Amino acid sequence: MNVTVNVNGKSYTRDVEPRTLLVHFLREELLLTGTHVGCDTSQCGACTVHVNGDAVKSCTLLAVQADGMDVTTIEGIGTVADLHPLQTGFWEEHGLQCGFCTPGMIMSSAELLKHTPNPTEDQIRHHLEGNYCRCTGYHNIVRAVQHAASAMQGASQAADD
Repeated sequence: MNVTVNVNGKSYTRDVEPRTLLVHFLREELLLTGTHVGCDTSQCGACTVHVNGDAVKSCTLLAVQADGMDVTTIEGIGTVADLHPLQTGFWEEHGLQCGFCTPGMIMSSAELLKHTPNPTEDQIRHHLEGNYCRCTGYHNIVRAVQHAASAMQGASQAADD
């Protein structure tokens, strides 16, 4: 089946098997390997991307279901020269160790900050319940999200002044 998806601001059309998961489409067809395959059962969150602005575990969505939609992956939220505040937060607050869960954590956290610009520690922990990290114990991940929230609020206030 032909599928056209707008990924990170660029349109892609590919012929895919109807059973192809979005995560495999992104990784194998578009070579966007920042979205990780963890469990294929929606338990770990390593494959989280944004579809039409909402965080979605891409192992739960077929590529054909994303036809005509806007998808943002970890590659689309920042650049090496201009990191997203969450990417900076994970760097500054040591919110990663092996890094396998990091793209999914960042994409999930971006959705949280979109709806809750100044989340409490409990709100962050609750929002990230669907994302597993086997290395960090989550403490630094929470601090990374708090760091990003503060930076984003500071940038927003500076823009308002």
